[in-house]
Amino acid sequence: MQTSFKKKSLSAILWSGGDIFMRQGLQFVVAIVLARLLSPEEFGTVALLYLFTGIAFALVEGGFSSALVQQFKGTHTDESTVFWINLVMGGLMTLLLWMIAPWIASFYKVPVLAPLARVLALTVLIDALGSVHRAVIGKKLEFKTFMKISASATVISASVAIMMAMKGYGLWALAAQMVATSVITTTLLWYFSGWRPKWEFSFDSAKKLFGFGSFLMLAGLLDVAYTRIYTLLIGKLYGVRDLGFYSRADNTKQIPVDVLSNTLGSATFPIFSSAANDIEKLRRGMQLSVRGAMLINIPMMLGLLITSPHVITVLFGEKWLPSVSILQILCLVGLLWPLHVLNLNVLKALGHSKLFFRLEVIKKIIGVMLLLLGVPYGMHGIAWSQVIFGVVSFWINAFYTQRFLRYGFFNQIKDFLPVLIVSLIMACVVGWVGEHTQGSSFRILPFQVITGVVAFIVLCMIFRIKSFQDTRNLLLHRH
Repeated sequence: MQTSFKKKSLSAILWSGGDIFMRQGLQFVVAIVLARLLSPEEFGTVALLYLFTGIAFALVEGGFSSALVQQFKGTHTDESTVFWINLVMGGLMTLLLWMIAPWIASFYKVPVLAPLARVLALTVLIDALGSVHRAVIGKKLEFKTFMKISASATVISASVAIMMAMKGYGLWALAAQMVATSVITTTLLWYFSGWRPKWEFSFDSAKKLFGFGSFLMLAGLLDVAYTRIYTLLIGKLYGVRDLGFYSRADNTKQIPVDVLSNTLGSATFPIFSSAANDIEKLRRGMQLSVRGAMLINIPMMLGLLITSPHVITVLFGEKWLPSVSILQILCLVGLLWPLHVLNLNVLKALGHSKLFFRLEVIKKIIGVMLLLLGVPYGMHGIAWSQVIFGVVSFWINAFYTQRFLRYGFFNQIKDFLPVLIVSLIMACVVGWVGEHTQGSSFRILPFQVITGVVAFIVLCMIFRIKSFQDTRNLLLHRH
């Protein structure tokens, strides 16, 4: 049974990782193309709406989908109830965004935001139609299906966006990409899942699921408000051009982070939930996840930090170079990102949604205080506030992992510290190579990347890094 669980978990993680890696890779290619076709101002204008659409999505989802996954033996009545709730909320949020669109445009003094907000509001309702289908597929660990859906949606929506950008539609190309992604994804979720709602609604189901999901909804709202409030502050105080540069740095950092974190988030939550009654099994799963995730994430983030000037130049062009210094700071934020996902998934899997929400309140209060302290120092001050917030959040999240699994802050650091040390050595080697290699960024960057990968693998083998050996053995199915 233990071997079967391990194989099923590994299969889910690999398929989920494949899906996200492919989707993020395609989106990354599209981002490169669009960054060369569009201006920082156009990207910054669309980013002004991230806070409002993010809040709408958090309210629509309401934590009910997560509740369906956590309740592994949920009924079709439960699922239908959540579907109708999400649909009503999606309609209300779409209507609300439509109504406040003129106010948003007036607040930022950017007239185009009014019609833009109304177009993007449609994605809220469209995504609500597929939220339960996504949860049903995720609960079954059928991540191969997600890969098919993501590939189709990303390719088609990207083609639409690039063609519109080439024809001079500007920021409307970005809006079209978002709408097309929502339409295609929801359509394919209905097609592949096979799930259909019934004309029934259970108040008992709603009450049961809301007891768990409501706290996740509130936590999601807090997280969106904090992580996207920078768009409001920078856009209002410094303008859409600076917001475009900050968003480019943040999105570039998030591309590799999201591949790993979303893989962990989508795969480990149902896996952890299925093992919630066996604390020792859950602890082993958590420890293995931390070691494997940080083995990939730490060298990736430090490598991006060192090579960021050449990365920005090669991928997006020299007009985006003001993003470099911000990206370097945000890479430090990305170092701990997978740990947030894993520690919080443990809480959700164990059913502690109320505690989850309380922690989010505490963290976000601290985060807002740090953010306000950083604002007077410009975009760099905002970025450094996120670094400090990341460390504090990790400590808070891991405190309860220690209580429930005996695997807290210091144990987790102990498990990834050898990788951090090896990665720092690798980063120094990569930096030295960059300084002593002649030529353009197009020549220097590939040389740095190859050197970094080889140096990291060799160092892991020389120092016999346990997480490296464990991950290699797991992938090779050795026991």
